[in-house]
Amino acid sequence: MRNGKVWWPWLAVLAAVVGVLVLAWVTFTPLTDNGGLQVSANRAQLTGGFVLAAAVPLVLALRWARQRSRELVAAAVPGPEVVARAKELLAGLVAEQWEDEARRRSLDDPYPIPVRWRTPAPDAHTPAVMDHPDLIDPTTASTGRVWWTASSNHIAALSVRFRRTRRGRLVILGKAGTGKTTLAIQLLLDLLATRTTGEPVPVLLPVAGWDTEQFPRLHDWVADRLARDYPALRSPDLSTGAAHALTGRGHVLPVLDGLDELPPPAQANVISALNRSLGGDDQLILTSRTTEFTTAITAAGDVVNSAAVLEPLPLSPAAAADYLTHCLPPSPGPAWEQTLTALRTTPPTDLTPLQQVPPGPAGALARVTATPLGLWLLRTVYTAPGTTPTDLTDPALFPTPAALQAALFDRLIPALITTREPRKDSAEPFRPRHRHDPCDTRRWLGYLAHHLINQTDSSGGQEGGQETRDFAWWRLAATTRAMTLTTQLALTVTITLSLALMWGLMTGFVDWVENRYFEEKDQFLGGFPLGILGLAFGLLAGAYFGSQVRLWARETPGYADLRIRNRPAGLFRPLVKYCAIGLTTALACWLAQPTEDGTYESSLLVIVAWYGLIFGATAWLLKIPNWATTPVSSTLTVAPIDSWRADRNLNLLRITICALAGGLCFWPTAVLLAALAGDLDTWGALTWSAQTLLLALTCGLTVGVAGRHRAWWAYLIATRKLARAGRLPPQLMPFLDDCHRLGLLRAVGPIYQFRHAELQDHLAATYQAPP
Repeated sequence: MRNGKVWWPWLAVLAAVVGVLVLAWVTFTPLTDNGGLQVSANRAQLTGGFVLAAAVPLVLALRWARQRSRELVAAAVPGPEVVARAKELLAGLVAEQWEDEARRRSLDDPYPIPVRWRTPAPDAHTPAVMDHPDLIDPTTASTGRVWWTASSNHIAALSVRFRRTRRGRLVILGKAGTGKTTLAIQLLLDLLATRTTGEPVPVLLPVAGWDTEQFPRLHDWVADRLARDYPALRSPDLSTGAAHALTGRGHVLPVLDGLDELPPPAQANVISALNRSLGGDDQLILTSRTTEFTTAITAAGDVVNSAAVLEPLPLSPAAAADYLTHCLPPSPGPAWEQTLTALRTTPPTDLTPLQQVPPGPAGALARVTATPLGLWLLRTVYTAPGTTPTDLTDPALFPTPAALQAALFDRLIPALITTREPRKDSAEPFRPRHRHDPCDTRRWLGYLAHHLINQTDSSGGQEGGQETRDFAWWRLAATTRAMTLTTQLALTVTITLSLALMWGLMTGFVDWVENRYFEEKDQFLGGFPLGILGLAFGLLAGAYFGSQVRLWARETPGYADLRIRNRPAGLFRPLVKYCAIGLTTALACWLAQPTEDGTYESSLLVIVAWYGLIFGATAWLLKIPNWATTPVSSTLTVAPIDSWRADRNLNLLRITICALAGGLCFWPTAVLLAALAGDLDTWGALTWSAQTLLLALTCGLTVGVAGRHRAWWAYLIATRKLARAGRLPPQLMPFLDDCHRLGLLRAVGPIYQFRHAELQDHLAATYQAPP
């Protein structure tokens, strides 16, 4: 290795070229020693198959070498112009992603819920959660105290206050359902909309995905997530180190959501890692539940350096009634008028436990609507046509706020499915693509919620028994133990026997046709039975690739963009290049083979020219996956359903390309040689077509279980097993995409989360496993 490049694969390329020339000599020798075109045709079928068989590991080695070289070259420092382009590209992608997500969550419909926020008042009985005032806001040096007030309905004022801080760091605290993540999203969008050229790009990331042992520095983990979640940053238009340059030079503002979702030891480790990672100009926004954050900073022995802290105040009953009024029609009816009047006359309440009943005529309703979660539930369930709110203030039906909130959770899924009709041809983000049964939806989401809270990782990951809010589809096989040792062994045996059978059948069929129907028997390899040779090769290949099954559950998603628009040159330019190389090589071979009288046979020119074109087309086919896996700067953000489709497309593309290459590698050459020999008839065409199909299936199956990024196969196995058990639908990702459209889930990059943690807890607690 020199200058960051791996050289040994090119020695393998040289060896492969020599091997191809030897096989070509074996194929065309009968043309010069009176062996006949038929013998050459038979040998062309075999040599083509073996050339492709040798090309599979060679292509894998070259891909690994190229990836390794890119990783080593990534250390090169991108120039200022590249970093500026990458920064603007990231800003546009993040804005598009979260503007769409904000519309799905109805954050501005009819207007943001007016949650009031303030810095926590000093309390002698609890530890301080903020740093020294002069390190947070230089304007407080005279007063010696940081005192902020803000409202979710006036986010621009909070953005201005955030920019005036010394280092741009903020911690958003609160109890469950109080709107912490919503405030972070609102602040992110406003900072993006009013961002100047020199300001960093805010990017929201679930902090539960940060492994401080693997990534001790925050910047390294953020760069890794940016490269995965935003494939456009890996496009050839930008440097391979663009993501690292953005984070390392302070061009990214991490918005870390959900510190409380980590186990307590990991929470303290994150606080310590943040303080070690943040430099003088590094900005940060962090969200967490108040109790967990207090415990974390106590265990870490320090607060987040130079970070202001905000915590919410409960919504007053009057503010909740005003918000519900604007969500209803201008004339909602006497039932709603009576309910809203009862809510307005209830005295304000704090965030008391849900088991306690606040005083007032609508005490339970006032306590539930004191949080954005309760307002969202009430709006979703009771503002639909045909519903009446008369029971909301009935203490006999809902004696406590907990009973009312549980009833709202129970009615949420049927209400959303009823009010949002599916439209397959509609681009509306609120419309699901399919209609689902509410009972099935409740059961499937209940299992998913239960699984996320109680999951254990069988592939060596870190989730062992850890509660999480993140669902990554490529981790399903590992965390549900679908890829058990028995399953892995069965798959290994199946792959080994299938490859052995296919290779043995293909080579044996060629040998049988030659010896049964042709008078000139070609003693290829000394007459060794080709079926035995193919069987042995298939056993070796199957044993190797089958042993890789155990790694499927650990694979990360791959990327494949099959859209030709705006990049046809990258797809078709290699075809012209490789065909030109093939024709040039064929012409050189023809000129090097004169007859005894010094002339040249025109029929041989046709043969070698055709062989050169086939070589060029085959080489082009094998390059298509490289074209598909190269992101472009116009690539959109990867939503969970897009990430799943990209990995599925990559796996299916590899199978299809190798199958086409397997058929194209020898079939046209064999048919042309037989046609020139005058032996091509209907039976011959059918025979070679059958051989082509066998080889295509064999090569496709071989490549289907080889290479990197096989997460889709593990997902497929896991979903089929769980669907048979009645725990999940067979088409899991389309179902989750519909749940996202309904508003039951939210998407953060390529992962799904439940809309609210309390919704996940309720579904998990009420989940009943099928018999």
